[in-house]
Amino acid sequence: MDQAIQDFIDSRNIAVVGASRDNKKFGNIAYKELKARGYQVYAVNPSTQSIEGDLSYPNLLSLEGKVDAVLVSVPANEGIQVIKDAAEIGITKVWIQQQADSPELLTVGQQLGLNMVKGKCILMYAPPVRSFHGWHRAFVRVFGKL
Repeated sequence: MDQAIQDFIDSRNIAVVGASRDNKKFGNIAYKELKARGYQVYAVNPSTQSIEGDLSYPNLLSLEGKVDAVLVSVPANEGIQVIKDAAEIGITKVWIQQQADSPELLTVGQQLGLNMVKGKCILMYAPPVRSFHGWHRAFVRVFGKL
């Protein structure tokens, strides 16, 4: 497994930027799944004060508590500020969820010295891997991509 992936999933306190009240959106699914898998998760969404009954923060700079890593599940144009905020508060482990990246965002992340995972689904790697995510992960191991 890639070291950046291993470092990220070994983190126990994860901010989910783009956590959503809409249970059909990936930010909500990831928030609930990571929490169910034993991670301490922090919801970050400037449009609401709570996600799934938990306090939601407007941005990374307002977080209370120790955060080791950040899952970015917002459009790339919003993600650039997110990774800048992460670097500002000393978070270097960043997972850019599939379809949330752009060449500019990745360049900024490299310039900031972030340890980034991109182009992969967090739910295929955060243990325990469940349901169809296990099949997806095995498929990627064999064929290199979905």
